[in-house]
Amino acid sequence: MKKIAFYGKGGIGKSTCVSNISMALVEQGFTVMQIGCDPKADSTRNLTRGDPIPSVLSVMREKKNDICLDDIVYCGSGGILCVEAGGPKPGSGCAGRGIITAFEQLEELGAYKKYHPDIILYDVLGDVVCGGFALPIRQGYADEVCIVTSGEMMSLYAADNISQAVKNYSKRGYAALKGLIFNAKNIENEDEIVEKAAAEMNTKVLSRINRDPIVQKAENAGMTVVEYAPDSSQADLYRKLAGILLED
Repeated sequence: MKKIAFYGKGGIGKSTCVSNISMALVEQGFTVMQIGCDPKADSTRNLTRGDPIPSVLSVMREKKNDICLDDIVYCGSGGILCVEAGGPKPGSGCAGRGIITAFEQLEELGAYKKYHPDIILYDVLGDVVCGGFALPIRQGYADEVCIVTSGEMMSLYAADNISQAVKNYSKRGYAALKGLIFNAKNIENEDEIVEKAAAEMNTKVLSRINRDPIVQKAENAGMTVVEYAPDSSQADLYRKLAGILLED
């Protein structure tokens, strides 16, 4: 079972990347589980035609201890296993603690033994690397970490902070930094800026994802590009990235 966590500045396009990677991997015959680690619980919307699914935390609040896997694991497009950790009600608790509780619930119910996913993708909130949001890095849930970034200053600043956290934890045998996913914003000299930043972080750029209107059109339909426009060059970029992520 290969496990990859995706981090990056809020709004950088992690969920779009992760969902398209999930679809590309399913095309190759893999069983994929995508776990959204954000209180907004919106990581998997493009895999469910835009319809939100109940989060683990919301189901736990509603059903208390009477929970089964069918309540929290949903079959999305292509058979992708969709999970949203969720979080506490706004202003009423720690979102990071919510992630820990959701992960514990999945393990307690035997989710991984039941579904036998070949690949688990964690879509983690923003650039937060403390508490529960660092769980995929520091407690062995993920094998590798990818950081999604553009050439914008604040995006790269977040990427650098995340890379430092990953490297600190990797010394203890936890997840290792696989590299950067360059989600282009088409700013001036962006390619050079990102390549330089990757070198300073002592890592590499895994893939450049172009800025393309087809992404918005697909999301308006509640779909990934890979499903909405399978013959597009943009879909091929996600397929290529998925192949790179499978490499050791």
